[in-house]
Amino acid sequence: MNSLNLLILLGLITWLWFDTQRSQEAAKTICKQICNQFNLQLLDDTIALAQIRLQRNSRGWLQLKRIYEFEFSDSGNSRQRGIIMMRGNALEILELPGYMDRVILPV
Repeated sequence: MNSLNLLILLGLITWLWFDTQRSQEAAKTICKQICNQFNLQLLDDTIALAQIRLQRNSRGWLQLKRIYEFEFSDSGNSRQRGIIMMRGNALEILELPGYMDRVILPV
């Protein structure tokens, strides 16, 4: 592998890492807002990346689709799992079982 290919690969990995961090922060902010809206507590103040894949948007362009899982509670004693799907840095699907049906937003 020559140095140019190695440099391009390193640049792609760096871009993917920064883009994933930006998407995760956006997802975390959305989760906090929704939990506050329903008087729920976002446990551990974290979300975890569960899956990442390529998917086409409405214009036919490839975008990264990331699925995050998080835990929330209504009383602090019970844990429930929620899912948030982001296409790029935009919310696509949010699920809060027991509190909110699946919300699907056009991206």
